[in-house]
Formats: sequence, structure tokens, C-alpha cells
Amino acid sequence: MTVPGTRESFLWEAQRRAEALFRAVLERRLIRPGVLESELSGEIHALARSEFGVRRHWHRRIVRSGVNTLQGFRADPDDRRLAGDDVVFLDLGPVFGEWEADFGRSYVLGRDPRKLRLIDDLADAFRLGQALYESEPGLTAGELYDYVNELGADGGWEFGADTAGHLIDHFPHARDPGRREVICSGNAQRLDEPFADGRPRHWILEVHFVDRTRGYGGFHEELLTIREPYL
Repeated sequence: MTVPGTRESFLWEAQRRAEALFRAVLERRLIRPGVLESELSGEIHALARSEFGVRRHWHRRIVRSGVNTLQGFRADPDDRRLAGDDVVFLDLGPVFGEWEADFGRSYVLGRDPRKLRLIDDLADAFRLGQALYESEPGLTAGELYDYVNELGADGGWEFGADTAGHLIDHFPHARDPGRREVICSGNAQRLDEPFADGRPRHWILEVHFVDRTRGYGGFHEELLTIREPYL
């Protein structure tokens, strides 16, 4: 259980509000065929500002569709118009008050069964990664990356990024010079090791599965280290 007034409670509340923003995007049917990715991003920005009080985002808003879903965070693909059978993913980093959220989900326009299964596989991979973190004290960032990297293989998915998450905290999130701040292969940073001042590290886990042959992928991210309801 998170304790009110703690870093954990603020981070959990930020995620809850991000989830509410995503629900609002769906309720207003903003994700629709014919809209440009840039237009959808602008509509989400306006919604976040008007209804959720978001004045800043700690990273750029990512809206990807179709073949663009093969691209990772650092890529800058051409603006694309959503098609009726696309996979679409959103990766948003809204700041609520002084606390960061980082939340990502994928959606399917149409009824393609393999694309729909991708959404389930992404969520399953996140849960399995979180279960490994919770059951393995001393798990390193590199070990977690290698684990989630392999989870999609049975479904025919390839892992689409060279990282699978990062630190999250008070805006702008804490920096720890001399240590890697991302979940990536070879990083020996223990996920449960606190900062030098004793504060626990909190991490986001990101799962990006792609099918390069068919030309689409999907993305799922949320808090790894906090999941009990905020009470």
C-alpha cells in the first residue's frame, strides 16, 4: 500500500491521472481514421490542458500509426494519416503538479486478429516483467531488459527498442551521475538499489513489440515499481 504524502503516492496518483487522460482520448474518439498523427497529438495536448490542467510534458508526445509504430522513441518518422486497419500507439509524459507520469498504450483500428493479439501480448509481457522484478531481489536493469526482450518470441514479435524503461520521479526526474538511468542490456544497475540518500529508485517499464515483416508494432508502458492502489 502506498502511504499518502509520499513520493510513491504522488507517482501513483500521476499515473492514475494519465490513465484518465487516455480514457478521455478514447471516449472522445480522437483516435480515428483520416487524422494526421500531428493533428491527433495536438488534440491530445489541448484535451490534457483543458480538462486535466497539464501545462507541461516531460518528454515530447509520441503518436505513431501503421509502419511508424516500428520506430522507437528517438526516431522522427514522417507525419502519417491514420488508416482504418492501423495499430496506433501513444506515449505521453504529462506532468501533474510537480510529478511525472509516463504512460503508453496501443490501440487497433479494425478487427485484425493478430493486431488485437498484439495488444494482449504487450500487456502480458509487462505483467511478466513486473512479476520478475517483484520476485527477484537484486534484479539488474540489464537482466530485466534481456528478459522482456525475449518474451515476444513465441508470438512472433521482435523487441523494437534498445531500452525497456527508465527512472521516473519528481519533475525533472532525479539524476544519479555515474550510473545508467535506463533499462538496457548490460546495465548492471540493481533496480532495487536506493539512491545515495536512501530514497528508492522508481522505474518505468516499456515493452515495444514489432513485426517488421507485416510492418507494424505496439507499445505498452507504466510504473514498474509501484502498483498497489493509492489509499
